[in-house]
Parts: sequence; C-alpha cells; structure tokens
Amino acid sequence: MGAAICPCGTGRAYAACCGPLHAGAPAVDAEALMRSRYSAYVREDHEYLLRSWHPDTRPTAIEGGDDPRPTWLGLKILSHRADDADRARVAFVARYRVGGGSAVRMREHSRFVREGAHWFYLDAQGDAPDGPA
Repeated sequence: MGAAICPCGTGRAYAACCGPLHAGAPAVDAEALMRSRYSAYVREDHEYLLRSWHPDTRPTAIEGGDDPRPTWLGLKILSHRADDADRARVAFVARYRVGGGSAVRMREHSRFVREGAHWFYLDAQGDAPDGPA
C-alpha cells in the first residue's frame, strides 16, 4: 500500500509534508503553516490548530458541536507574501461541502507571524464563503 497523499495539495506524502509539522516541527514559512492548518482541518486535528494559532488571537476551543462537519475538497494558494522577516500573508481558496449540499469556496487572506523558529496564524482579513464552487 502506498503512502497517504497529504490533503494540503502539494502531491507529497503526508508523512513528508504536513505530518512533521503536526508532530511539532516548525514550518519553513507561512505558506507551509497555512497548508498544515488546512490538513489539520481535514484530519480534525483541533489540538494542532490551537497550537499553531497565535496566543493573542487564539480561541479557547475549536467549535464543532453537533453541527454537520464539512468535507474538505481542496486548497488553492493564491499568493504568499512576506511583509518582513517575521510577518507574512497568504491568500487562498478552500473548497468544502457540508452534508449533501453544494460545494462552497471560502476565500481568505490570512496573516501570520513568526516568533523564534515557529510561524503562527494570527488572523484573517475579510472574505467569507462566496457561494457554490
């Protein structure tokens, strides 16, 4: 049986892509952290999502509740821009479906900060789901 492909869209094996980040390795840049966070959503790794979220903006828990869980369908990175050595932005589109509904595209412009060796998700600027994908 072959290695599982990483859900983040690189085409690489999960064990060589987002797996090490989920296990605690630092991301090389904000785009790698963004991809690892998408993979964590796919894998429902809420612990990693909280660990990779900057403490200044981190929620106390990842909401899930009794609502139907989304099925993540794909990630497309639109841009990755370093503002300086410790700040960057990543624009992306993530596609998902809830239940038997239509696929939805979620566009986001995320900000990231690096502290020490680790990048953290800081926040998102605007952009909500924009309808059927």
